[in-house]
Amino acid sequence: MAHEGANAGGHRNLPVIARAKRNWGDINPLMEVKMTRRKMLLMTAGATVLGVAALVGFADHNAIFANDDEDESQEALIKLLDTSKINLQQGLTASEQQGRPISAKFEVDEGKLQLSVYTVKEGKFFEVLVDYRNGKVMKAEPITEGDDLAAANLQSAAMTDAKITLKEAVDKTIAQSAENIRAVRAVPSLKDGHPVASIDVLNYNQFKATQQPLD
Repeated sequence: MAHEGANAGGHRNLPVIARAKRNWGDINPLMEVKMTRRKMLLMTAGATVLGVAALVGFADHNAIFANDDEDESQEALIKLLDTSKINLQQGLTASEQQGRPISAKFEVDEGKLQLSVYTVKEGKFFEVLVDYRNGKVMKAEPITEGDDLAAANLQSAAMTDAKITLKEAVDKTIAQSAENIRAVRAVPSLKDGHPVASIDVLNYNQFKATQQPLD
């Protein structure tokens, strides 16, 4: 009995690895740990690769839909532009009663054609909506925040050193272009320190981007 007790006590005093060998056979816990860590690293790496691939796919997916949305918007604009009785230059002229025009564009808003002109007057910015059917100003709303204000500030800065107006720049672009062309959008910016108007025109249902110096 004492012998059995001594053996039992001896077994209890064996190191953990020795006891494991006695109970479960010859194993290598360190190798098991290393293998486990390796598996975890491989699983983590695999998950990372899959995550990156998913993100890339998601970005491509969004880019495709963004392009689709842009195409649909352009198609809608082309169809609705035929209903306009005035051109972009007339909209720019009409908006002058609300300040100096710093940009203008035809756009589709909630399925309806709209002629929007940004103006600056006494240091304040406005979005002027011109009726595309008769050329009269429908309303002028202050621009006070957000992306619209940021865009207006940039456009105003670009027009500071301009020697000609946006209307004159659009007129010059139309005169230099082919027949059956109309301006859809005019936005100034600084290029290499010089003011330039980016003017989008529509010719036979095709949009074309042009640039006109303003100095």
